[in-house]
Amino acid sequence: MPRLLLLVSGAREIALADGTQYQTGFFAEEALIPYERFARAGLDIVVATPDGRAPHADSYGLEEIFHHPDEDEDFLASVTRTFMPDVDDIRLTLHHLTEIGLAAARQVFLALREAGVDAVTARDQVSHAARTAWREDRNFADVLAEDGLAEPLTRDQVEAAVQRHQAESRQHAADVKARLDAIDGFSRPASLAGMPDGEMASFDAVFVPGGHGPMVDLAGNPDVTRLLRVLQDKQATIASLCHGPAFLLSAPDREDGQWLFDGYRMTSFTTEEEAQTRVGKRGMAWFLEDALKNAGAVFDDARAAWTSHVVVDRNLVTGQNPQSADAVADAVLKHLEVL
Repeated sequence: MPRLLLLVSGAREIALADGTQYQTGFFAEEALIPYERFARAGLDIVVATPDGRAPHADSYGLEEIFHHPDEDEDFLASVTRTFMPDVDDIRLTLHHLTEIGLAAARQVFLALREAGVDAVTARDQVSHAARTAWREDRNFADVLAEDGLAEPLTRDQVEAAVQRHQAESRQHAADVKARLDAIDGFSRPASLAGMPDGEMASFDAVFVPGGHGPMVDLAGNPDVTRLLRVLQDKQATIASLCHGPAFLLSAPDREDGQWLFDGYRMTSFTTEEEAQTRVGKRGMAWFLEDALKNAGAVFDDARAAWTSHVVVDRNLVTGQNPQSADAVADAVLKHLEVL
């Protein structure tokens, strides 16, 4: 089976525009979801960090707001698709997805059904409330209770449904952490710096997950430069997700003086998405999308932020954001002709 290097940032802090340091690392699900997909497919996986130190999972990425059950995420997506006829008009932001409670829509729907409301009516009530919360920037539970869209549920019953959703999200986050902790490679990774070129050449693919860490220790890293030169020479699969494409900035120049990936179509976490994150609001020292464009990338992002988007160009596979984790893993397996 193909051999894959899962290269994870070992960074623990990132410098902001004002010079202060901010806690960071890798985003847990962006590493775990692809790792488990690759493992199920039978790939020979080696986890490594730049210096062999155990990587640090960003605590922000382990908060419950990023770990909604799949059923809740799918339900919310089906609701928000009805908001506008054109996806460009929806403009869901991270604030909408994490701060006004829209992700609890499925649990409220189930509570309405348990109270005897038929499925069509229950869905209409939930969709109306979600659209109002999005349009007016109001808390979803408040809209349900204050605008008469929760009937026959009481305010306490609405809150109970929201709390069920939050409890499941917390359990999901704890489960992600436990599954990561159980993987030996994340506690005892290999050292990229200690790998000779010959060992690097033994890999059929490399995958780099995101979190802000790659912007710290994988961009401008001489060992990543060696890795990319070796893997590009053999046309191995080179893949990354979210902030992971920062490692492409370590790529050497070609013989004609151009960046190794000049003219390649690719994606990454966008400047629009970055401006909505907690660290982005503090002020980034630089933005990944801009840096890739300046290096020579043909940048290709989704029509709407926070939607899954994967770009494949020749042997390069990139995913835009955390929502792209499953799709980018599948794209890597297809490129390796395993899926």
